Amino acid sequence: SRSVVLWASPVDSLAAASHRCGKDSFVLIFTAMAEEPEVSEEEAVGQDLYYVSEKALEGIKGKLKNGKKEEDIKPFMDKVMDPEQVPDEEMMLPVDMRGVGKEFASIEDMVSELGMVGAAEAFVKAREYFEANKDKEPEEERPKPMTAAEWKNALAEDDEEELLEGEEEEMFGDEDEEEEGEEEDDEAEEPPTKKAKAG
Repeated sequence: SRSVVLWASPVDSLAAASHRCGKDSFVLIFTAMAEEPEVSEEEAVGQDLYYVSEKALEGIKGKLKNGKKEEDIKPFMDKVMDPEQVPDEEMMLPVDMRGVGKEFASIEDMVSELGMVGAAEAFVKAREYFEANKDKEPEEERPKPMTAAEWKNALAEDDEEELLEGEEEEMFGDEDEEEEGEEEDDEAEEPPTKKAKAG
């Protein structure tokens, strides 16, 4: 005979997953899709990755050791801030922005708050944080360097996805408005009460 085992966790809404154990038993597991503890994006994704030009990063390191002059560092930071300035064949290195110690909405915001030299130092820290591999991620699974052309394509794909998501939201919003409008029209078109025929 085939045994069936049911296990249920305390849930608000229900999703079922099944797992077969051996030949003669099934375990049906009902798991929670309910309120899960909030997990920060950093914890969920792990690394907070960005890619910077290898030459720009080496240039920044050199200038930071040699006086930390903003005018010397700016040309390299310009390439970090605008990947389009990086030649397609140049190599880009992964950095983990958790090493900066604070989250910024954009690199521009980082430069605005930390200054050009402070932002440059932050990217050096981010590279060192990536190399330290504090998550103990297996080497074969770690993000690899890529060419500037590959990084630009990745950024373009992200922008395209965001654009499509935005268009879908707008489209659904328009449909809802149209449906509401149609309902109002239907109510307005209801025939008036029939007048009694004059005999």
